[in-house]
Amino acid sequence: MRTLIIILGGFALWAASLGAARLLGRSMRTATIAFVAIWCVIAAGNMWVGVYQAGYSFREELPIFLLIFLPPSIVALLVKWKFL
Repeated sequence: MRTLIIILGGFALWAASLGAARLLGRSMRTATIAFVAIWCVIAAGNMWVGVYQAGYSFREELPIFLLIFLPPSIVALLVKWKFL
């Protein structure tokens, strides 16, 4: 459940970055690149918490990192490529 909430948070962050780009007059390309970079840092931070505070190994946390990072990032890149 926690992973799903974090993934949904990624989609919310993507929407917020697109809205901020529109308000600030920036390109959607810039917003998408910024979102992917920021989302990578957030997903890596979540992985760090799992490894160093929850006691999981890096190998146990890597699939969770990919599960959290990839769906919002791939959707953002595909939407940008096809529609924006």
